Amino acid sequence: MDSYLIQVNGRGDHAPMPLHLKSSGNTISPGKAKGRKPRWAVRASEMSKKTFNPVRAIVDSMKVEPNPKKAMISLSLGDPTVFGNLPTNNEVTWAVKEVLDSGQYNGYAPSVGYQSCREAVAAYYSCPEAPLEAQDVILTSGCSQAIELALAVLANPGQNILVPRPGFSLYKTLALSMGIEVKLYNLLPEKAWEIDLEHLESLVDEKTACLIVNNPSNPCGSVFSKSHLQEILAVASRQCLPILADEIYGDMVFADCKYEPIATLSTNVPILSCGGLAKRWLVPGWRMGWILIHDRRDIFGNEIRDGLVRLSQRILGPCTIVQGALERILRRTPPEFYHNTLSILKSNADLCYAALSAIPGLQPVRPAGAMYLMVEIEMEHFPEFENDVEFTERLISEQSVFCLPATCFEYPNFFRVVITVPEEMILEACSRIQEFCEMHYQSAEGAQDLECDK
Repeated sequence: MDSYLIQVNGRGDHAPMPLHLKSSGNTISPGKAKGRKPRWAVRASEMSKKTFNPVRAIVDSMKVEPNPKKAMISLSLGDPTVFGNLPTNNEVTWAVKEVLDSGQYNGYAPSVGYQSCREAVAAYYSCPEAPLEAQDVILTSGCSQAIELALAVLANPGQNILVPRPGFSLYKTLALSMGIEVKLYNLLPEKAWEIDLEHLESLVDEKTACLIVNNPSNPCGSVFSKSHLQEILAVASRQCLPILADEIYGDMVFADCKYEPIATLSTNVPILSCGGLAKRWLVPGWRMGWILIHDRRDIFGNEIRDGLVRLSQRILGPCTIVQGALERILRRTPPEFYHNTLSILKSNADLCYAALSAIPGLQPVRPAGAMYLMVEIEMEHFPEFENDVEFTERLISEQSVFCLPATCFEYPNFFRVVITVPEEMILEACSRIQEFCEMHYQSAEGAQDLECDK
């Protein structure tokens, strides 16, 4: 019988070591095996090259040291756990401890999540206006994966999606990595960040796959009224556009406002609503999210549902320990916990808005929910700074206060403030921002003179 000669490469200064395996067939000589590469050629994939996070790109390029004489105050990260002033509820913690001690959730779960956990989520969010069953729930590894799966099932490479500006940067990061074009529709600060509906509709073409609606909003802290949501749905219905609703901040609204899940107002527009435990239950690191499928006219049909199931099989589902605790978390978390969290956020928002409103050259937009507020920089009064990135860089170097430049959200000459920090830090940060602005502020005449001197 003939044998194959398989060459195993060693170091360059040694002869190759032959291995002889018995087989029927012809002898294959060294160097001529089918598919053999003549040299190393390892390259990053096109998907990895297309993956771009504007927040990281901008923040990582901000080579600036804080003022060593002042303790750093970071108002940049949307993580409510950073300072320890907003712990989750004991019921939430005990639910996980109980599951861990049981030893019953250490194996693989179905890729879409345990049936009992999907039933728990469906029961929690179901209502007569937007009924849900377990089959309408896909559990995911955080809300970010929910958004990724929703985008991946709705859009193909070469199609486009409609994304808010300013808006959460992950939408663009995910879309571009998939070869999906992003079209940015404007939000209007003078209207509490409502959507410019005329501009939105003008962007729709035959390649538009879906509309992303983020409510309550990151980075704006805005909450859409029922009437505005109905206007958005009218555009989606007219243009036959499915909606990807990012509702991770759902129900995180202040007492003088009401949150309306968009699916409760829709009779015909199919909606994939993305949410999770991260923000309302203050556990972003637990990575538990979900997609709620609202499709009362059966427009998605089996195809979208089956597509979501197949896509979920890429990572085989979210953490089983948290899944096991999900029913108890949803059922037993006391209402007082939510109320207390919102009371703290509302107080911080009011303090921050009042303090920043009094500073010449700044125009904050009052938030109605979530964990943020946006502040306009009247750049004509700060002529020594070219843009919001330079403004926030100098704020760090002089005052050790870090706010995220809104260029990260495709909206230059604003910055975002996170309001989850302790009250005393909010007040200290606002005091430093005031000192910074007073030092660099120029009246209209002074700014004009400065420009003439350049």
